[in-house]
Amino acid sequence: MFKISKKFLTSAITLSFLLNMSSAGAAETTVSAEVGFIFNTFLFLVCGFLVMFMAAGFAMLESGMVTSKSVSVICAKNIGLYSIAGIMFWLVGYNLAYGIPEGGYIGKFLPWSDSSKLETGYSAGSDWYFQMVFCATTVSIVSGTLAERIKLWPFFLFAAILTGFIYPIQMGWQWGGGWLAARGFSDFAGSTLVHSAGGAAALAGAIILGPRLGRFTKKGDPAPVKPFAASSIPLVTLGVFVLWLGWFGFNGGSQLAMGSFTDAVAVSKIFINTNLAACGGVLAAAILTRLMLGKTDVIQMLNGAIGGLVAITAEPLMPSPLAAILIGAGGGIIVVFGTKLLFSYKIDDVVGAIPAHLFAGIWGTLAVPITNSSANFGTQLLGVISINVFVFILAFIIWSIMKNTIGIRLSKEAELKGTDVSETGVIAYAIRD
Repeated sequence: MFKISKKFLTSAITLSFLLNMSSAGAAETTVSAEVGFIFNTFLFLVCGFLVMFMAAGFAMLESGMVTSKSVSVICAKNIGLYSIAGIMFWLVGYNLAYGIPEGGYIGKFLPWSDSSKLETGYSAGSDWYFQMVFCATTVSIVSGTLAERIKLWPFFLFAAILTGFIYPIQMGWQWGGGWLAARGFSDFAGSTLVHSAGGAAALAGAIILGPRLGRFTKKGDPAPVKPFAASSIPLVTLGVFVLWLGWFGFNGGSQLAMGSFTDAVAVSKIFINTNLAACGGVLAAAILTRLMLGKTDVIQMLNGAIGGLVAITAEPLMPSPLAAILIGAGGGIIVVFGTKLLFSYKIDDVVGAIPAHLFAGIWGTLAVPITNSSANFGTQLLGVISINVFVFILAFIIWSIMKNTIGIRLSKEAELKGTDVSETGVIAYAIRD
């Protein structure tokens, strides 16, 4: 046994010596085009299914945050919206984003088709899949905000419009080489393109739909907690941890390459900064709620994690570890004050998605020039305003049309019974509020 171990050790030392002799600078070595193609494709696919798993995170987070009489509908909405996003992004979304002329505004109304070539550096199918799960994430943000009072099928219709048309068009402005890309806008993995966009659509829907019955007092304060108590804080916590895990795919995969020493190091750094930003968001929300309320609000801590993750998404590669913590902490602080802001305007966001995604996404995008000298504040502000105004106005118009035609809100009787009874007929829990 000793002889085998000794031979192995000798061989390893020899191999290490030969490698060092043959190439003093490992960082400058390259692999063949085909091996690079395989590694890049593998990165897209692995990170893509991590992002896909975020759909489960959103489903668990929302299921835990709503009251126990509305859990089954949340599950139906989340598996439904993911399916709708997949079909719509194949049918028209991908080419609306990537068929855009250089510096242009809108792509082509054509279905996706496989055009894989070795020269592109990755398979076309892996790119489609990776981008599709980002698209699904955007509409997931809308789901929780409007919970407990929106009809299921009008929501599905909006999900089809958002994932097939609204999201892909503004996505193409940057990632498809459109007009924002030409002006130097920077959004590495989608603080604005994905998260703020989803938050803007959710805000428009929340304004048109109105709050849940009895949610606010005449003074604008939230109603007593009990009638609107979250059904399961452990489920919310599980959902946040699943989202946290998926975010490594979200941000790490956005490096878009894994075939070199430089790319591998970059993905590793992105993972570290993503993790630290979430930690900063959690602790900032914990400290702030303790100072403000005298108690540590676990829901704000959980949303603080999301706010931190959203904030770092615009630039997870360039910050130092300390800067990543501070950027994430900024997201956590914004979540706390953003929640209070919505309360003051009687806007009912059941899961806190608007502060965590819209507000924290704006902060993260505007913070990019702090650590990335190639970005400038003016261009970042232009991108934030353009995308959020575009999505908000279109979403507002669509929600308004739907409200005045097919109707989007449940009747008072149905809302009081609970969406599980009125929309699916499937009760999630035997004991309800």
